[in-house]
Amino acid sequence: MARALVTGRSLGLRVCMRCRATARAGSAARAFCPRCHAPLPVRKPRSAATCAALLATAALLYVPANLLPVMYTRTMFGEDDDTILSGVLALIHQGAWPLALVVFFASIVVPLLKLVALGWLLLGVGRMTAEQALPRARLFRVVEFVGRWSMLDIYAVALLASLVQFRTLANVRVGTGALAFGAVVTLTMLAAQTFDERLLWDGPGDE
Repeated sequence: MARALVTGRSLGLRVCMRCRATARAGSAARAFCPRCHAPLPVRKPRSAATCAALLATAALLYVPANLLPVMYTRTMFGEDDDTILSGVLALIHQGAWPLALVVFFASIVVPLLKLVALGWLLLGVGRMTAEQALPRARLFRVVEFVGRWSMLDIYAVALLASLVQFRTLANVRVGTGALAFGAVVTLTMLAAQTFDERLLWDGPGDE
């Protein structure tokens, strides 16, 4: 049998989103923080819907971020454009395996894993027992932790561009793919910030 959850919500407790104070509000539809007088919603308003919209947009942009050129290179021998993957392959051909792995994981694998993880968490909202919610809550904390290092993705692309420019004495311009990639990183960070982790502990009957 699924055991019942004892949560702050079931005890009539709410957390202020502004000053992080915990207050007892009972079942009142509208309550205010006794410390800063900010509204005390039971959960972040429209958290799941906002997170889903940001996540869907990021997923759509993930495709052009990896297919469109992230930089245009012009040398005395001609012009060329590179996607993230072609840049990784170029680094491998030059023998820079460690840097190629950093760019590959930071720019391709990590954003994809964040999209999949957040999507999986959204699908489980309001449908889980305590045994199912605990591992997903831990997963969300991992996503949050990784989100703090999301700018590593941008840094990896910038490092790739500067390396190519230095080694080939080329003129490098930012491509459309880099803009889409930056948008993916930003949107996944915002999606993680807008997602209310407490939704994972709400049962099917909670609203």
